[in-house]
Amino acid sequence: MNSGKFIFCLLLVMMATSKDLWADDKDTIRIDDTVVISGFESNLDSLLNLYYVQMGVQIEDADSLIYLEDDLLVPDFPDSVYIDRLGRLPVVMDMSYNRIVKNFITLYTHSRRDRVQIMLRLTDYYFPMFEEILDQYGIPEELKYLSVIESALNPRAVSKAGATGMWQFMYYTGKTYGLNVNSLVDERRDPLKSTIAAASFLKDLYVIYNDWTLVIAAYNCGPGNVNKAIRRAGGKRNYWDIYYYLPRETRGYVPAFIAATYVMNYASEHNLYPAAVDFEFHTDTIMVHDKLHLKQVSEVMGIPIDQLRDLNPQFKYDIIPGDSKPYALRIPQKQSMRFIELQDSIFAWKDSVFFNKDNVIISPTAKTTFIADLPADKYTKLTYTVKAGDNLGFISTWYNVQLSDIRYWNNIRQNMIRTGQKLVIYVPNARADKYRNIDNLSFEEKQSQAGKPLTTPATVKPATASQTASSSYSGDYETYTVRSGDTLWEIAKKFPGVSDTDIARLNNMRDGDSIKPGQVIKIKRKS
Repeated sequence: MNSGKFIFCLLLVMMATSKDLWADDKDTIRIDDTVVISGFESNLDSLLNLYYVQMGVQIEDADSLIYLEDDLLVPDFPDSVYIDRLGRLPVVMDMSYNRIVKNFITLYTHSRRDRVQIMLRLTDYYFPMFEEILDQYGIPEELKYLSVIESALNPRAVSKAGATGMWQFMYYTGKTYGLNVNSLVDERRDPLKSTIAAASFLKDLYVIYNDWTLVIAAYNCGPGNVNKAIRRAGGKRNYWDIYYYLPRETRGYVPAFIAATYVMNYASEHNLYPAAVDFEFHTDTIMVHDKLHLKQVSEVMGIPIDQLRDLNPQFKYDIIPGDSKPYALRIPQKQSMRFIELQDSIFAWKDSVFFNKDNVIISPTAKTTFIADLPADKYTKLTYTVKAGDNLGFISTWYNVQLSDIRYWNNIRQNMIRTGQKLVIYVPNARADKYRNIDNLSFEEKQSQAGKPLTTPATVKPATASQTASSSYSGDYETYTVRSGDTLWEIAKKFPGVSDTDIARLNNMRDGDSIKPGQVIKIKRKS
C-alpha cells in the first residue's frame, strides 16, 4: 500500500464523523434552505466572554450594530465589485462568488459587525503565528481564515460534538496529530500546537485531493463524506459540482470561508476596524518543570488570573503539571524577567494549599520501613529553616544524618531546596538537645559544632577558559559575571576552596536574595 492510500484510509476512519452536523440545533446560522452552519453563532458570541474583550472598550448592544442596509455607515456594493475584489486577492485558491457567498459577506458586515471587529483585533496576535506555521508546511497562507469560521478565533470554542479549540479538533483526531489531551491539559486549545496539528492534517488531505477547496470541505465533514459526494456526482471533483451531494453544513462551509477571506482583507471598505481589545500582544514563554498553579503566578506577580487563563487556555483547571513533562507558560513579555527573579517565591506560594501533600498516598512498604527505622519513642522531630548558601550536604553534616534521609523525610528531588523552606529532621532522643538549637546558629557556629573548617583548604588552580571569559582579578578577590542559569552553588564549584556561603557573605547577600544574568559578583581568592 503506497503512502497516499495509507493516509486516505487513516483519514477516512478518523474523520468520517469528525464534525457535528446538527442542522436543526438552535445554535445555527441558516443562509438559505440548503445552507446551515452549526455552532457559528455561539462561537461569535463566545468572544464577548473572554477577559481581554471584557477589559477593553465595552461592546455595544448588538441591536445598535445592526444598521439598515441603506445606512451610509454600512455600505453595500454591486456584485461586480465583490467579484473584482475577490479576483485581486493574492491567493492560490478559487475565490468563487455567488449568492451564498454574498449572504455570508452580508452576515459579517451587517448583523455581526461587533464580533468581526473583535476578530480583526485578535488577528494581530494570532495570524503571524499561523502564517509562519502554514509556510513551514507548504500550506497556502489564506487557510489561516479557516480559524475564523471554525472558532471565531476563540481557543476555548467547543462544538456540540466535542470538537475543541481554534481549529476544532475532535479527541482522536487531535491525539493522532500529536495533541496531548488529559484531565489537566487539552492541547487542542493551545493556539501554537493546534495550528501545527491543523497544518499537518491539511497537508495530508491535500495528498488525497490535490485541490485546496476539497481539502477545506474534507476538513469540515471528513474525507468519507467528500468521497461519497464525488461518487454521487459521477466522479466530478469540483466543489460546486458536488455541492448538493455534500452535508448541508459543508455546503455553507466553503462559501463562509470565501466570505471570511474577503471581509478580513476588505474590512475597511465596509467601515470595519479593529476593536479596542485589552490584549497582551507581546508575550513570552517560560518552561515549567514542576507543578504550578496559575493562581500562584497571579497572586505573587499581580497578573489578573483571567488574563493568565486566556493566555494559557490549554490548562483546564489552572494547573500546569510540569512535574510529569515540561510545559510552556505564556505570560506578558514585560513580566518575563520578573518571573525569573521571583520563581522560587512563586512555586513556594501557598503550595500546601494548591498542592496538598497530605493527599499523596505513601507506599505502604515505605511507610512501614519508615516507622520501623524511626520509632516515636526513640527519635525526636526537629525543624530547620534553610538559609542563603545552605545545601543538603551541609545540613546532613550538621545533624549527622544521611542526605538521602533528609530527601525522603521532606519529599525532595535532586537536592533542590529554597531559602526559607522548612525541613523536617529526625534525630535520636539522646542527642536531641545537641541539635535542637542548630536552626538558630550562624554558619560558623554550625560548622564548628560539626567539627568542620569554615572553608575547605585547597590550592587555587588556574581558571578554566570559561571562567576566564567571565571573571577578572582585582586585589584579594576576583569578579564573576553571572550567566543565565547560574546559581551560587554552581558558581562556587568553579572556584576551588570557595563555598556559596563565602560568595553570599562577600557580596552582602541576605536570605532570599537572588542573582541575575549580567550581575557582577566578587569571589574571594584563596591562597
